[in-house]
Amino acid sequence: MPTFPFSEADPIQHPGPPPKTSEVVIVGGGVIGVTTALFLAQRNIPVTLLEKGRVAAEQSSRNWGWIRKQGRDADELPIVIEAIHLWRQLAEECGEDIGLNQTGVTYLARSDKDMAGFEAFMKIAAIHALDTRLLDSGETAKLIKGMSRKFKGAMTTPSDMRAEPWLAVPALARLAVRKGVKIVENCAARTLKISAGRVTGVWTEAGYIEASSVLVAGGAWSSLFLRRHGVSIPQLSVRVTVAATEPLPEIYAGAATDERIAFRRRQDGGYTLAAGGSHLHYLGPDAFRHATKYLAALRDNPLGTRYFPLAPSGYPDAWSTPRDWAPDSISPFERMRVLNPAPEPARLRSIGRNFKQLFPKFETVRLKVGWGGMIDAMPDVVPVVDQVRAIGGLFVATGMSGHGFGIGPGVGRVVADMIQGNETGHDLNRFRLSRFHDGSPVRLGPAL
Repeated sequence: MPTFPFSEADPIQHPGPPPKTSEVVIVGGGVIGVTTALFLAQRNIPVTLLEKGRVAAEQSSRNWGWIRKQGRDADELPIVIEAIHLWRQLAEECGEDIGLNQTGVTYLARSDKDMAGFEAFMKIAAIHALDTRLLDSGETAKLIKGMSRKFKGAMTTPSDMRAEPWLAVPALARLAVRKGVKIVENCAARTLKISAGRVTGVWTEAGYIEASSVLVAGGAWSSLFLRRHGVSIPQLSVRVTVAATEPLPEIYAGAATDERIAFRRRQDGGYTLAAGGSHLHYLGPDAFRHATKYLAALRDNPLGTRYFPLAPSGYPDAWSTPRDWAPDSISPFERMRVLNPAPEPARLRSIGRNFKQLFPKFETVRLKVGWGGMIDAMPDVVPVVDQVRAIGGLFVATGMSGHGFGIGPGVGRVVADMIQGNETGHDLNRFRLSRFHDGSPVRLGPAL
């Protein structure tokens, strides 16, 4: 079976070279970095985006493609609502078909406990006037026809959307370039230059860039980069396996999940499939260093995570990955241009089997491509969006915990204002970096 199409063998679309100076430098060419750069450029702020490999080649193109308000953490929800509006705006501005469609998201309930969890979210939905509603068993069967299992009910939000991430983020990057952003692919940021307690520039593999502000939005690599500068973030990476089917008749135009299988209708007529609530975590130095902070998540879902003692060589938390390097030496980011984990063969088989079991009307379910992704996760399943207080001019937006694609434009707009010193329009206390160091208890957000 073919694997994910993005790799470091792809032609470079944004070759550089990097400029000698830039008011803002962004490290990481995923959806957060790209949209932050876009909003800064719209305000005539000189901004350079550095991507060690290819724009969107990691998790920003490997995710499920859901853009949802449903099931979000209460503190994330206002930013997601803004992101929904921004997705529509940006899709129109970029002038490309990114597969953006308002087709709804549905969570399926097998038990009264599931329904009770949905009812708890309904209180949050009411505060924000969402169109989320609960369905009984019969209504659920009518919404998604042909399911072999009878569900207790469901929660659905018709206004939620979907898009094709491998199309959307590169299209937004092209829009950003047209707005004046300098994007440089195949150019790793190695280290920051810090003088008198604040950022003054970035050392890259292609030379030095003088800058007064730096945003680290490197996804699974953010913690490794920041630790080199004495900034500790308890961010870990978990591997997920995803697949795409050949074209199939439409059973539901949106996205849905139960505890076994998650599926989303694709623009090409197939479905993106993944295992509901299952992932693989590699154990490395950072995993042990931050283990106590993840106890709450482990107790909440003890069977949802599987563990493997050794990450492949070169991965962010591999035992052999260097934690220190000089500005003029090759960094771990150059040694692995694109983090491209292989999908688990057994997981691919179970994904296809579970989807076929749920929809026996399909005579065959052929998977045309499978891929792996590394989700940058936080102990409480909500991101860090903050300024690093110990280093002036340094900002962080990472640990999106599998929610980054949908919320991306909202976070990008927020961070653009944060960098400029403007009011962000949202209460960001929940996303502060200090929550992991000031004795605050871990407050879990929703896992989906």
